[in-house]
Amino acid sequence: MGVRVDTANDNLVTLTAPLKPNINHSETVFGGSAAAVATLAAWTLIMFRMKSQELPGRLVIAGNTMKYRKPITGDFRATATAADLSDWARFGEALARKGRGRIEARSRLFLDRTPVADFTGQFVAIVD
Repeated sequence: MGVRVDTANDNLVTLTAPLKPNINHSETVFGGSAAAVATLAAWTLIMFRMKSQELPGRLVIAGNTMKYRKPITGDFRATATAADLSDWARFGEALARKGRGRIEARSRLFLDRTPVADFTGQFVAIVD
């Protein structure tokens, strides 16, 4: 997929992916590739925040929705920010108390500066 990490910390994740290895028969980005990069941005943001706050657990995706605004005709970027997370405090408390926490995270895909898709994912962290 050729995904490159541009920025990754507990407040911002920015990933870039090229068109060529993600192209479909219409010469636009394959929807599965777009969804994978969007998921990875959101998942990475949660993981960085968990590590920075020393929260234990394995993080998995439980469900998601993807809304495509426009065809992606070139290299694209996915961003996820701390503002794109649902209630972080509740997530941490549930993880500490029950050994399982659920959180929603969003990311957005851009072609140049134009938003082209929106991702919303539900993630679950589980302490073994």
